[in-house]
Amino acid sequence: MFKTFIAGIMLGVVAAVVILHVFSIVGQHRDASIITVEPNGVNIERFHVSLPADRIMLGSSAAGRSLPPGVDWPANPAFADLNVELFKLRNARNTVVGVASRIVATDATTERVIEWLLHLPARGSVYVTMEPVSVDDDKRRGLLRQGTREFATLSGDMTERWVAGSGEAYGRIELKTAFSGTPEVL
Repeated sequence: MFKTFIAGIMLGVVAAVVILHVFSIVGQHRDASIITVEPNGVNIERFHVSLPADRIMLGSSAAGRSLPPGVDWPANPAFADLNVELFKLRNARNTVVGVASRIVATDATTERVIEWLLHLPARGSVYVTMEPVSVDDDKRRGLLRQGTREFATLSGDMTERWVAGSGEAYGRIELKTAFSGTPEVL
């Protein structure tokens, strides 16, 4: 009787593993990446965030700025110069392909610190730190500090550019990534 019970449990575990392998429970949809390759081997990919439509959350110490309404932002003075935003991230086809967060703070030297984290669920995440000053008064440049999965072995930079909108839309933030793989050692 005991051997039959143990054999039943073992067969049940094997059947569950086979069923989970054949019928995946979580299937992350991956939209085809829109990547252009430069002659020097750098992969260029463009994303954007339309404002205010793509803003999911805004955390700020400024009165009345937090979104959604009722977000309880810490009253601690350490958070006084900190803005945290969460956005839907869109590709060149205007399809939502992930989420992005931007943190803007002022450090102890009163210099602005700007960090982006792009998360593309089927591909991985990208962490970029931006220069506090705009280049050519048009865009801000930053370096890829860390990546996961597909981006783990890449290096490169990202630019952020504000494009003013009209009507209901304030505008959009355009992000352009320029990543390349690490060269192979022969």
